[in-house]
Amino acid sequence: MGMVRRNFRRLDKEDFMLIYTMYIRPLMEYCVQAWSPYLKKDIECLKKVQSSATKMVHGLRHLSYEQRLQQLRGHEAVEATNQS
Repeated sequence: MGMVRRNFRRLDKEDFMLIYTMYIRPLMEYCVQAWSPYLKKDIECLKKVQSSATKMVHGLRHLSYEQRLQQLRGHEAVEATNQS
C-alpha cells in the first residue's frame, strides 16, 4: 500500500480500480483469510486495508467508508472483499 501511495498521488476511480486490482487485491487474496474471513480480527484487518485504499481516490476521501464503497459499486474487486 505504501508503494502505491508514494507513486500515485492523485487517483481517479478508473486509475484506482486498475491499481487496486493489480497491486492491492492480489496481496489480500494471497492468504486464505482473505478468501473467506472467519475471525472478526481478519475481517477488520481486511476492512482497514480496503478503507485506506479507497481513501486514495481523489474526491472520495471526505466520504465515509460505506459511502466510498457505494461510489465504487459496480467494480467487482471492491465489492468482493467487502462481503462478510
